[in-house]
Amino acid sequence: MSALSRPDLRALAQERILVLDGGYGTLLQQQGLEEEDFHRPAQDPAWEPLREVTLKGNFDLLALTRPEVLAQVHRAYLEAGADLLTTNTFTSTTIAQADYEAGHLAHAMNVASARVAREVADAVEAETGRPRWVVGTLGPTNRTASLSPDVERPEFRAITYDQLREAYAEQVDGLLEGGADVLMVETVFDTLNAKAALHAVGDVLDAREAQGHARVPVMLSGTITDASGRTLSGQTPEAFAVSTEHVDLASVGLNCALGAEEMRPHLRELGGASTALTSVHPNAGLPNAFGGYDDTPEDMAEVLGDMAREGLVNIVGGCCGTTPEHIRAIAEAVDGVAPRRAPGPTAYLRTSGLEAFTLTPDVNFVNVGERTNLTGSPKFARAVREGDWDAAVAIARQQVDAGAQIVDVNVDEGMLDGPETMTHFLNLLAGEPDVARVPVMIDSSRWEVLEAGLRCIQGKGVVNSLSLKDGEAEFLRRAAAVRRYGAAVVVMAFDETGQADTYQRRIEVCRRAYDLLTTPSAGLPDPFPAHDIIFDPNILTVATGMSEHDRYALDFIEATRWIKENLPGALVSGGVSNVSFSFRGNNVVREAMHSVFLFHAIGAGLDMGIVNAGMLGVYADLDPELRDAVEDVVLARREDATERLIELAERIKAESEGAAPGERSAAAAAKLAWRDAPVAERLRHALVQGIDTYAVEDAEEAYQELGSPLAVIEGPLMAGMDVVGDLFGAGKMFLPQVVKSARVMKKAVAHLTPYLEAAAAESGGHSKGRVVMATVKGDVHDIGKNIVGVVLGCNGYEVTDLGVMVPAEKILATADELGAEVIGVSGLITPSLDEMVSLATEMQRRGLTTPLLIGGATTSPAHTAVKIDPAYEGTVVHVVDASRAVGVVADAIHHEEKLRDRVAGSYAELRERHGAKDVRLVPLEEARASTRAVAEPVPATPRLLGTRVVEPTLAELVEIVDWTPFFTAWELRGSYPRILEDPKVGTQARATWEDGQRWLGRVVDEGLFTPRGVVGLWPARRSADGDDIVLDTAPDAPESSTVTLHTLRQQKERRQGGYAALADFVAPEGDHVGAFAVSIHGADTLAARLRDEEHDDYGAIMVQVLADRLAEAFAEWVHREVRTDLWGYAPEEDLAPHDLIRERYDGIRPAPGYPAQPDHTEKFTLWSLLDAQEQAGMTLTEHGAMSPNSAVSGLILGHPESRYFSVGRIGGDQVEDYARRKGWDVVTAERWLGPLLH
Repeated sequence: MSALSRPDLRALAQERILVLDGGYGTLLQQQGLEEEDFHRPAQDPAWEPLREVTLKGNFDLLALTRPEVLAQVHRAYLEAGADLLTTNTFTSTTIAQADYEAGHLAHAMNVASARVAREVADAVEAETGRPRWVVGTLGPTNRTASLSPDVERPEFRAITYDQLREAYAEQVDGLLEGGADVLMVETVFDTLNAKAALHAVGDVLDAREAQGHARVPVMLSGTITDASGRTLSGQTPEAFAVSTEHVDLASVGLNCALGAEEMRPHLRELGGASTALTSVHPNAGLPNAFGGYDDTPEDMAEVLGDMAREGLVNIVGGCCGTTPEHIRAIAEAVDGVAPRRAPGPTAYLRTSGLEAFTLTPDVNFVNVGERTNLTGSPKFARAVREGDWDAAVAIARQQVDAGAQIVDVNVDEGMLDGPETMTHFLNLLAGEPDVARVPVMIDSSRWEVLEAGLRCIQGKGVVNSLSLKDGEAEFLRRAAAVRRYGAAVVVMAFDETGQADTYQRRIEVCRRAYDLLTTPSAGLPDPFPAHDIIFDPNILTVATGMSEHDRYALDFIEATRWIKENLPGALVSGGVSNVSFSFRGNNVVREAMHSVFLFHAIGAGLDMGIVNAGMLGVYADLDPELRDAVEDVVLARREDATERLIELAERIKAESEGAAPGERSAAAAAKLAWRDAPVAERLRHALVQGIDTYAVEDAEEAYQELGSPLAVIEGPLMAGMDVVGDLFGAGKMFLPQVVKSARVMKKAVAHLTPYLEAAAAESGGHSKGRVVMATVKGDVHDIGKNIVGVVLGCNGYEVTDLGVMVPAEKILATADELGAEVIGVSGLITPSLDEMVSLATEMQRRGLTTPLLIGGATTSPAHTAVKIDPAYEGTVVHVVDASRAVGVVADAIHHEEKLRDRVAGSYAELRERHGAKDVRLVPLEEARASTRAVAEPVPATPRLLGTRVVEPTLAELVEIVDWTPFFTAWELRGSYPRILEDPKVGTQARATWEDGQRWLGRVVDEGLFTPRGVVGLWPARRSADGDDIVLDTAPDAPESSTVTLHTLRQQKERRQGGYAALADFVAPEGDHVGAFAVSIHGADTLAARLRDEEHDDYGAIMVQVLADRLAEAFAEWVHREVRTDLWGYAPEEDLAPHDLIRERYDGIRPAPGYPAQPDHTEKFTLWSLLDAQEQAGMTLTEHGAMSPNSAVSGLILGHPESRYFSVGRIGGDQVEDYARRKGWDVVTAERWLGPLLH
């Protein structure tokens, strides 16, 4: 079989899992080779210099000295089932061979090694008729380009990018000459080394393609060095994937360093970030005390087979310690298992330092730190000129600490060597993990400086900037280089005739550059994805006194809007401080100008800006007179705008001393009478009343009085919280009040924390116990967990909240590290139940005894008793709500045996009841034969076919909010509005309602939330078997394009038949079906800021609760739009809000994951149909949890007979049938449908 007739590697790896070979070192060491086996006859002049050199152990030389030994190992692996045969060239570079003084043989070694592998592969291919590939291996070398080997000289590098690139180019050339038909850069411990290797691969393949040779697939495999989950150079798997996404890779994977089980979570992260196929070839376990490997073939096969069934891999194999027996077992384990399906390409700009940063729609604006710029920071300029590199690095660190998501670095200065200075500084930053975690924007007007910077960064950075100033040819040459280095690019609106300073010139230059960068025919060999192009349409100074400058800011804003509308995917950036340069020295006016400019520019679509966050005012808080005057200038609203602003600026400067303070009113003084009490009483009063205004000053006064931070915490603060706890437990305080009390406590403790740390020896004894909490992996919902955490914290427990999407490994590692006495986990979606079972199983496997608390909307006492409790011998308790949490945790820590006995009895009863249920199911075919499926379609043709983005105002949503769940979230039971007059909870309900309305008013007035969603309608029909819905997604196209929505049917025996499935409500022909996904953006970020920065748990939870209400109202709003307009089957409908809430209309909007369609994976189909990530900025976790947190999605069925129902239990026949329809195996179907199985 020739290379031309061999199947396409990528295509085949999406049909079946391919098998890579295993390790070579172990097998070659067993051959009993001696020194002479590594030498060639003395008459060979190339070997003459090596006569006295010890070469034993340099196994890559065997291709030249003992090729038959290599061939024997190659054949053993192919006969064991390997599809892919790697060359024995891990150290075959001039760099690695320098240790043996054999660098001059590198090219010959690669040719010979590839040739040996090729001959064996061709022979076995001919014998078996099964295609085999030779994979030319490029090892990492023994040098690192992004780290210094000398701790005293962090800027020093033992190897440069260009040296690596040259060495790898020689290796690639030799491998291809020898017959390799795949290349693999493997065991990557430093991504900068890998980028140099991939750069060399691209250069060689380009040159060969120009000579008529076909390109070969390229694989990439990194190595995670330890339990930190990072490469040796510090990158996360996600950052590694992003840093190399510029290369058209056949696969991205992991190998070496770890065993298969340890590699699993890191492979999941990598696969979630990469659009390529995924490979894994782990070691045979971790090295033992003697340097060997203990995992047997069966051990590895079991784990890798499980990973394959989990849908993680396309290519599997082995690394150190593996043998042909391992590969044979692995090949058998993955035989017939469906390979991973790679996600489609991203639509967002992704950048990386040590960590990845993705610019999703949720990120309103990217703050690019400007202080590491010689022209923008005198302090930085002085540090660089004087060689005070510690000070220069500190400035970068300050920017990251202040929230810069990207750091701009500019060292352009006439007296400095630009390339050398840029290299020196970026090398220093690479050694500072707290700074290096964010991406770098390399900023220079000189190409040689930009290129020097690109050779230093292992992540995916941004080049600032290129332009057409030097003509198209030079622009394309530099752009091609930037693309090959793997960076995004800022393009200035500048061409051969100069800087674009009008609206028309800006859009003309940007359009021209966009076409050149994105169109293959324009001359760029590898065009840029549009989202990697960032236009800078020139922010120029206004209010200069020259009339021709008056529209500079407005023209930028309008050009930004045009770019976002006409250059799909492209981003916009700019240097914000330029706009206010006329008022340098008057920071009040400059801050106002920056705020006003950003307010309007961001509204027009500005994605990022180089800005000093310290010179930004809050738009809504600006003095109205100043704001109006600045807007007149920025928006060019008046001819005399400049003069008016100058006049106002002079007055502001003159009045900067400020006004005299006002006097307190008598009423206010009376209200503050408690402030005259002793400090301990003031703190208790503040805690009980939830007043945080004086928390810091009172905590400080108490510290000065009592002399110890612990005395303050254990004394007045805990005394106050004890009162709160007693009142809460007695039902005399309600949850909203408790959360406000927690806000006071957190602010006081935050102030005392430095004193606590300074007196660490005295820190024992103030905690009632340690609790670790988390929302389980795959789930992003955390309101309930946050409330429980606050309540426990209020009652003196030390709570460590790990947040959302937390894998079991992290939960247990943290619990072990902190010595947690209780672990609590929560979840909202049904797949979270399986994660909880997995956590309990893992706790049992590790021999733990820590009590495990279970909570969240999807959990129940029955599921805990039947599924979770039997998996773990430790105490497992289902916690109903926050009011029960304190008592349960106290019992778990101090009375565990009594608690275990108590729940054991109730769980046994629940299990017995569950087992005794005689649920009779009818066969699926019988259920299908007894339906009440509709025959006629909805009698209306939609006005909309396809999708549409929907963005109602917050005010529109507020009108139709269902407020009853608002009170339920705060554990106040009752329906709105009657709850406001409830004799027990009415007082607190009214107070919480008023707080909610105040927050809601602020949210609406300040635009803190952004509703964004997408809705679609398509021609539809019921499938022939009656259980699925088939959509025609291209009704006007000549060829049909369909998508199938799968539904489940009831099987629990019913007296009168009528076993429902959602498909029943769609006619066999001529019908239509809608779908939607809507969300509230901004709430997650605001809640995190309130919780983490302002210590305001009450505000954070209130924000999340309101966002959830608005998301549900959004779903109601979009459903109404569909009924009355977009589909239009109820054009005269005019229902009052309370009738909407009661669903007094025709049609339903069932959601995947809910009773009528319990399969969460149908969300993935909806997301694809709606393009929800691109159009609405909404994402799904691997388990189908939606982000942002406040989100709703579902189908829209319009038939008047459609109704909600619960599928309930289903039988094995439906599971098998559903798996067939979905293209799953039965194991996968059972995993997703677990709660329904009979």
